[in-house]
Amino acid sequence: MDLKVIIIGISFIFFSCARSQEKNDFRLVGGPCEGCEAVLEYGGRDLNPVDTLPEFASAENKLKITGTIYEADGETPAENVVLYIHHTNAKGIYTTKGDEKDWAKRHGYLRGWIKTGKDGRYTFYTQVPGSYPDGTNPAHIHPIILEPDGKYYYLSAYFFKGDPLLGQEHQEDPPRGSDGVVKLKQTDGMALIERDFILGKGVPGYQ
Repeated sequence: MDLKVIIIGISFIFFSCARSQEKNDFRLVGGPCEGCEAVLEYGGRDLNPVDTLPEFASAENKLKITGTIYEADGETPAENVVLYIHHTNAKGIYTTKGDEKDWAKRHGYLRGWIKTGKDGRYTFYTQVPGSYPDGTNPAHIHPIILEPDGKYYYLSAYFFKGDPLLGQEHQEDPPRGSDGVVKLKQTDGMALIERDFILGKGVPGYQ
């Protein structure tokens, strides 16, 4: 057999195995999570520590979400961590355009991804979400984490202090990542949320 053919064949097998291994490296931890795979849907895009979600410029109630993600020791900034968020619009609807694919069909287009740098910082620019139109849930924002080693899991949702619809049944004990009940502040003409996360905190089976 031609040596060139053998080399190409071996290279193909190696590349295929590498791709398979890379795909299998992603693993959900912390129990079942419907839609957590959405954290993987950024594709091949280069992510930055800052992301601006659709409709931010035109939003009536603009929102800045920021903080630091720490390693499990709670002190060391966590680098190369992907944080994904999604939420409703001001009317409490996961709004879509009709051409969405995968989890965007459920999560809508008000979603985004960041990847932390050496300082562990993250920032999203978006809008203040509304509660569901039927009044069953308080306003909230869903965060999902993807660690560099492939572990991914959901964190406790962001809820807002003072929301009359917020009850204990909406909050997890212990909270995952950090306390999800946050205070909306005002700065630079927009609402502000400051929330830090600790990787694995409160996540069952985290290793």
